[in-house]
Amino acid sequence: MTALVPFFVAEREYSYAAGSGIVLAASLLSSVAQPLFGALTDRRPMPWLLPVSTFLAGLGIALSGLGGNYALTLAFVAVSGLGVAAYHPESARVARRAGRGSHTAMSWFSVGGNIGFALAPVLVSAVIATGGLRATPFLVVPALVGSVLCVPALRAVAAVAPAGGGAARDTGRTDDVASFVNLSLAVICRSVVFIGLSTFITFYARERTGGGTAAGTAALFVLYVGGAVGTVLGGNLAGRWDRVTVVRRSYLLSVVAVAGIVYVPGPAFYLFVALASAGLYVPFSLQVTLGQDYLPSRVGTASGVTLGLTVSVGGLVSPVLGALADATSLRTALTPLIVLPAVAWLLVRGLPEPALPQTVAVPSTR
Repeated sequence: MTALVPFFVAEREYSYAAGSGIVLAASLLSSVAQPLFGALTDRRPMPWLLPVSTFLAGLGIALSGLGGNYALTLAFVAVSGLGVAAYHPESARVARRAGRGSHTAMSWFSVGGNIGFALAPVLVSAVIATGGLRATPFLVVPALVGSVLCVPALRAVAAVAPAGGGAARDTGRTDDVASFVNLSLAVICRSVVFIGLSTFITFYARERTGGGTAAGTAALFVLYVGGAVGTVLGGNLAGRWDRVTVVRRSYLLSVVAVAGIVYVPGPAFYLFVALASAGLYVPFSLQVTLGQDYLPSRVGTASGVTLGLTVSVGGLVSPVLGALADATSLRTALTPLIVLPAVAWLLVRGLPEPALPQTVAVPSTR
C-alpha cells in the first residue's frame, strides 16, 4: 500500500496527512483483526484462509485507485487490510510447522514477503505510469498468482505433516506472558519506525538527494531489499548466537542507521536506508518464533501479534507523522523515529531465550 501513497498524493493532490490516512485505513482494521484471526486458528487450523486472504488483500489494492472519492478509497484499502489480517496468523503457523521449528526456515518464509515488498514500488510505478491510478485493477494479478500458488504449497505441507495430520502443539512448557508483552511492545516500536519510513521515504529522498520521482522509488526499493537481506541474515545469525542477542544488537544498529537517514544528505542517504532496513528486519522472523515460544499454547495468537502487528500497527501512527510534516517539515516528523529502536532495545535486553519447543501431533480438526 505504501508504494501507492506517492501517486495518490501527486494525482489527487493529497496532503501528507491525507496520504498517511490511506496507510491508516489499511492498518487500523488489520491491527484489530489479526489477533482475532490468531485466536481462531489456535482453536481450529484454517489453511483455506491463505489463498482466500491473499486474493482479498490484492482485490482491495486493485480497487483503491478507482474513482476519486476519498472515503471509498479508504474503504477499499481497509478491505485489503482485512485480507492481510487473515493471512498472517495462519501462514506463520503453517510455516513453523513446515519448517519443524527452524529459525532459518522461518526467515526464508519471511523473506518471500520482503521480496514482494521490494518489487512493489517497481511494479506499481510501471503500472501507474501507463494509466494513472485507474490502472490499479492490474495490481490484482500478483494476488491471483499468489492465491493459486498457495494450493500446492499447502498440499506439500500436509504431505510432510506429523502422523495424524494435525497441528503441532507444545506439551512441555508454560506460557511466559510477561516476556511476550515486552516483545510485543518492541514489535510495535519497530513497526512504527519501519512503516513511518516506508510511508515518507519517497518524499524525503527527493529532499535529501535533490532527485525526482525516480530517487524516491529507488529509496523505497532499497528499503525493502535491505529488509529481505536482513531477514535471511537474522535466521543465520540466530544459529551463531541466541535470538534475543541478535534482536538486541540489531536495534542498536537501527538507532544509528535511522539517524543517518534523517540527517545525512546526498548519495550516502541510500547507504543508511539499506542499513536501517537490515537492522529493522534482522529481528523480523526471530520475533515471530520468539513470540510462538513465549506462548506455546497459543501459537496463532502469538503469530497474529508478532507477525501481524509488525506490518500494520505502525500505520496507526502514520497520520500523526503526516500532520507533523504538514505543520513543520519531514525532517522534524521523522526525527522521533530515531528514538524508538532504542526503546525496543530496552524492552528486549532482559528477555530470556526460550527453550526449543518439543511438540507432538494432535488429531486434525479439519
